[in-house]
Amino acid sequence: MPDHILAVDVGTGSARAGVFDLRGQQLARCVVPVSLHTPQARHMEQDSGEIWSAVCHAVRAALNEAGLAGADILAIGFDATCSLVVRDTQGQPLSISTTGAATRDTILWMDHRAIAETDQCNAIDDPLLARFGGRLSVEMQIPKLLWLKRHMPEIWRKAGLIFDLADYLTWRATGASARSHSPMASKWGYTAETPGAPPLGFLKKAGLEDLMERAGLPRQSHPIHQPVGHLSAEAADALGLTTACLVAPGLIDAYAGALGLFAAGEREPVPLAQEAAFIAGTSSCIIRLTQAPVSGPGCWGGFEGAAIPGLYLLEAGQSASGAFLDHVLKTHPGGGEPSQARHRAILDAIGTRLQSEGRDFGLPITVLPDIHGTRSPVSDPRLTASLAGLDLDSSEEGLLRLYWRSCVALACGISHILDHQPAGAGRPERLLLGGGFAGHALLAQLHADATGASVHVPANCDAVLLGTALHAAVAAGAFPSVHAAGEAMRFAMRIFTPQAEAAAALHRDKALHTTMMRHRAELTAIMLQQPDGTSAASSSFTPAAR
Repeated sequence: MPDHILAVDVGTGSARAGVFDLRGQQLARCVVPVSLHTPQARHMEQDSGEIWSAVCHAVRAALNEAGLAGADILAIGFDATCSLVVRDTQGQPLSISTTGAATRDTILWMDHRAIAETDQCNAIDDPLLARFGGRLSVEMQIPKLLWLKRHMPEIWRKAGLIFDLADYLTWRATGASARSHSPMASKWGYTAETPGAPPLGFLKKAGLEDLMERAGLPRQSHPIHQPVGHLSAEAADALGLTTACLVAPGLIDAYAGALGLFAAGEREPVPLAQEAAFIAGTSSCIIRLTQAPVSGPGCWGGFEGAAIPGLYLLEAGQSASGAFLDHVLKTHPGGGEPSQARHRAILDAIGTRLQSEGRDFGLPITVLPDIHGTRSPVSDPRLTASLAGLDLDSSEEGLLRLYWRSCVALACGISHILDHQPAGAGRPERLLLGGGFAGHALLAQLHADATGASVHVPANCDAVLLGTALHAAVAAGAFPSVHAAGEAMRFAMRIFTPQAEAAAALHRDKALHTTMMRHRAELTAIMLQQPDGTSAASSSFTPAAR
């Protein structure tokens, strides 16, 4: 019997494939970049055909590195960002780009073109909004779909299959158009419990009464513990696998990371209310698991069975964290290409400066990092970043100061989000860190100091890929439950505990963060003020504070 699992993680800029055995050992890993197109402000687009090609390349390379044949793979699992893929009734790509580029059929998760449509959705009187903290996010699919119908009616008329990216990948793998409960409940408004039903009443109120037909949506979401099917002959050939390989339902990428951390991370057991997964990469997600549904302002959920069957998932987070640090590098004269190696080198250099200069390193620079709006505690895509304390220093040293103060601001933002978790969830005492931020000890320690929580980081393990592998192993029947799979696929974790001296300095930084938010609201109110002293509404920015 085959005893290896393939896990595929499609992020914002790459497709990654990992090969695992049933003990959780990663035998190989390959990363293939994926293009991102930004033809105008707030529009971010990709080519799903290129994404699938990158997946196939990554899978074949990982198999080769592991020294395995396709017949050795029991199952394959996919996780992905919540991007939106638009195809016609024959499964061919439809352009979602205002440029008309034929193969750009994918609206990236962080595309903000649908802000007006988001406002329209949030003005609807419907209980669905309560499951999303009172407001849909512009990152979710319903506003994007409404934008597509309104601004590209011919494309809308031709559409016959519209997918969340994870479901697109399982469709390419099997030919089956099943839709996983993981994205359908959390991004499409399907009911919270598995199997979820579509929000027909809300869709009608929003003007999307024909969505079921245009997107080819099912009447029920697909439970995440049941396989979608086997690989088709075409997909098996493209991936270098066999048609005996089972395909697990797709997962939202952050949920896959949470699954890996909660289920397989080695740590002392505590009640669910005392810990959270913290998946930090391009954006950051705080993910809680609860026995009963919990909801609150600025949080999405709870969604039962979105990551682990039988448990409810609650999500909060930052819209741009790693993306903000990338922006710092791209816009600074000495920044360079924001590669993983460049980020690591900068953090290493900052660590040296902190040892010699102490916790005041980087002052008086103060940053409010909401460069792409906010998710939590208030969902507002119009909010922007602020920067104070700049001088004319464009040297490498100046870059280190700005970069570090940006990291501090992001950590203060996470602490602010934890302070505003719903009462039913409570403030966690432990953070399980996965994603890109888990790759450097300085960031793990910073978040421990800023939040007052212990931060547990996988030791030599990619938690997102392992979570997807664990999920696929359960769906394929290799284990009877997520708990059993987690026991078998355990990985060690490093622990970072809050340091008193650093926490004292960060108390000041959190006060600066709060003051920056207040000043932003005050400045925006002045901008909105008319000459006669009255206020005017604006569609481009809002005075909301967090």
